[in-house]
Amino acid sequence: MSYNSVLLSKKDKVGTITLNRPKQNNTFNISLASELNKALYEFEDDIDVNVIVINANGKNFCTGIDVNFLGDKTNLEYLKWVELMEKMNTTISSIGKPVIASVHNYAVANGIGIVAASDLAIVADNAKFGATAINVGLFCMGPAVPLLRSLGRKKTLELILTGDIIDANEAYRIGLVNKVVPYDDLEIETIKFAEKLAKKSPLALQLGKKSFYKMEDLSYEKALDLSNNHFATLCTTDDAIEGVNAFINKQQPKWKMK
Repeated sequence: MSYNSVLLSKKDKVGTITLNRPKQNNTFNISLASELNKALYEFEDDIDVNVIVINANGKNFCTGIDVNFLGDKTNLEYLKWVELMEKMNTTISSIGKPVIASVHNYAVANGIGIVAASDLAIVADNAKFGATAINVGLFCMGPAVPLLRSLGRKKTLELILTGDIIDANEAYRIGLVNKVVPYDDLEIETIKFAEKLAKKSPLALQLGKKSFYKMEDLSYEKALDLSNNHFATLCTTDDAIEGVNAFINKQQPKWKMK
């Protein structure tokens, strides 16, 4: 499909999805939400991509949902709309390839949702985060789901009830993001991190990520049973044999993705 609200590029096994509604601060509308999900699935199916990065054009990363949609709609119409706005949460968790959010300036409402839903996040030192919908009479119910998984109940409730803005260092302190870098270095540091993952066995990355999300909500014993079975399956792959032999022989592995 053709893209307008997001842009796609790829290099060195890293696929980049760029939010591209800069004049609207990359707010989610039907077009952006649809294209973001399509792009994630497209890169998931692309054998030339091992890792996915989400970044943004313009002044801000993403300032939420475009509220111009609100007004004179039925409950069913709003439900279908909000399900599309929040679909990226399940898309990111269901695909095998790691997704890295690369964030500058404001990431609020659905913007903080992208950050929380992404597997990893590298952010500029000018980044700011907030679950701000409460400030306009709404509520960050969608972003609350990945936020709860990332931060736990108390901190998530603090963010979604107050709508307060936190800076990059606080986001790092509470575990919302993985790394804070100077703004001018954001792109290069994100790519460096993505390429580090892209050099790993793509099969191990994808099976490992899918196993992680499947076991996340299981009981301790069931999670171990599941992960043990997934690990046993991984041991039978060509990549596992290649990786172990390369380690023993002090060589660089050549991943086969089988």
